[in-house]
Amino acid sequence: MDLQLKGKKAFISGSTQGIGFAIAQQLLREGASVIINGRNKEKTEKAKKQLEKQFPEAGISGIVADFKNKDEVSRLLEILPEVDILVNNLGIFDIAKFEEIPDAEWYRYLEINVISAVRLSRKLLPQMQQKNWGRIIFISSESGVNVPENMIHYGMTKAALSAMANGLSKLTKGTEITVNTILGGPTYSDGVSKAVEQIASNQNIEVEEMKKAILQQSNPHILLQRFINPEEIAHLAAYLASPLSVATNGASLRADSGVLKTV
Repeated sequence: MDLQLKGKKAFISGSTQGIGFAIAQQLLREGASVIINGRNKEKTEKAKKQLEKQFPEAGISGIVADFKNKDEVSRLLEILPEVDILVNNLGIFDIAKFEEIPDAEWYRYLEINVISAVRLSRKLLPQMQQKNWGRIIFISSESGVNVPENMIHYGMTKAALSAMANGLSKLTKGTEITVNTILGGPTYSDGVSKAVEQIASNQNIEVEEMKKAILQQSNPHILLQRFINPEEIAHLAAYLASPLSVATNGASLRADSGVLKTV
C-alpha cells in the first residue's frame, strides 16, 4: 500500500532510539523527510548518520534539544521549520513508590512528557491550519488508562497526553488535519531493554528468560505473549501520518496486544 507520504516532512521528538527512531525509519521508508531530535549532540548525530546510511537518498536532519531546558526548547522552536507531521513521542519513565516521589520529580515528568508536546503542538498546529493539512500523533501508553501502582507519575502524564490530543482534535473541524493518540503496550524499547538486561545480569538469568518472567508478572494476558517491537508501533504511526487516515481523528488507538480490557 502506498501511504502517499512522499514530499511530506515530519518532526519526531525523542527519536534517537526506541519507538521514535523506529517511526523515523518507517516514515523515511514511505518517502517522507524527517527531522529527528535528541537531548545529546553525539547521540543525535549518531542516529542521523545511521538513518542516512539506511536511506541515502532521503531528507534527514536533526535538532538537539533537552526538553527540560527551556533555553534549548526556545531555540528549537525558533529554528524548527514548517512540517506536515508532528509526532509527540518524547517520554521518560521509571518505577517508583508513590509516597517517595518528590514534587521536583512530578514537575520533571510534566515538563518532559507533557509540556514538550504542548509547546510543539502550539507552534505547529497554527501552521497546519493555514495550509489546511497536517498530522499530530501523540505516543501515549496503555499505562495512561490502566495506571500502574508503581508508575503513577508516568501513567498520569500519559493520560494527560490523551486528554490533550482529544481537545486539540476539536480544533481541526472542517480541515484535513487530524490529531490522534497511540496507546502502546509493553514495548521492548532501548530503555526497557537496558533495564531488563541489568536485572537479568544481577539475577544471573538469561535475558529471554527474564523478559518472559517480567511479562508473566506484569502482563500475563498479553496476546502476543512477548514484548511488542518498536517497529510494530511505528507501523500504526505511519498510517496515522498518511493522507489515507483522514477519517481517523480524535481517536485513541490501541497497539497494546490486548493488555487493556476496555472495548
